[in-house]
Amino acid sequence: MMTTTQRLLDLAAAAPASHDEDLALLLREANKLYQDGLQDLRRGVAQRFDGLPTEELMLAANAAGMPCDASQDRDEVILLLALAEWEMTPAAMAYAEMAEDAARRGVCLIPEE
Repeated sequence: MMTTTQRLLDLAAAAPASHDEDLALLLREANKLYQDGLQDLRRGVAQRFDGLPTEELMLAANAAGMPCDASQDRDEVILLLALAEWEMTPAAMAYAEMAEDAARRGVCLIPEE
């Protein structure tokens, strides 16, 4: 069974040779995998920090470079912590590079108006 990371790396490797609709399809699949990977990690972060006061979570998020404030609830701070960790994974980096390259080539998930 292929992992999220493996599949995202495969999609990123295939993207440079793809054009227009094919590239858009790869980007859509990669985006779904990116979101799924982030949510999986968010669940793990929530378990890891279970019982830690929200104030301490906020300090950890700020230290990780993800500014937050008192208006954010615990779930939002957990998501920020997960995002900080996720963005450093090979899967997330491959997706970001793929999305940036696709955008330079005029392909993105949000249609122009």
